[in-house]
Amino acid sequence: MGTSLFFTICVLHSTIAITFGSSIMFYLNEISVLGHGIETSQKLLGSTPNDQLLIQISFSFAGLLLFMVGFLVFMVAFVKDRDFQSFFAKGCVFLHVSMAIWRVYFERKLEDLAWHWPKQMIGDFMLALSWVFFLVYTWREKYD
Repeated sequence: MGTSLFFTICVLHSTIAITFGSSIMFYLNEISVLGHGIETSQKLLGSTPNDQLLIQISFSFAGLLLFMVGFLVFMVAFVKDRDFQSFFAKGCVFLHVSMAIWRVYFERKLEDLAWHWPKQMIGDFMLALSWVFFLVYTWREKYD
C-alpha cells in the first residue's frame, strides 16, 4: 500500500508542477493576473520594454524549471525502494517548509506581494503535509 500511496502523491505533485510550469511559460500574463490581480501583475511585469523582456525570460525559465521538476517527480514515482521513498519524502517536506519560511521572511516584505504570501504559504504547507501523511502512513505500516 505504501508504494501505491507514494506513486499517487508523486503523480499529484508532478501534475501540479507540470501544469503550473507550462502555464507560467506560455500564459504568464493570465497566470499573473489570476494569482495577483491586474494592478499587482502589471507592477510585477516591469515598466520598460527591456525590463518586461527580462522578466518574461526569467519567468519562462522558472516555468521550464518547474516543468522539469514535475517530470522528474513523475519518473521518481516509479521507484519501488522504500528507503529511497522515505528519503525523497523527507526531502520534499524540507523543500516545501523551506519555501514557506522563505515566503514569511522575504515575500511579505515586498509591498506588491504583501497580501498574497499567506495563501501561497498555506499551499506550501498543504503540499508538505501530503508527504508527512505518506511518512506517517509508512512508519505506521512498518512498525505495526
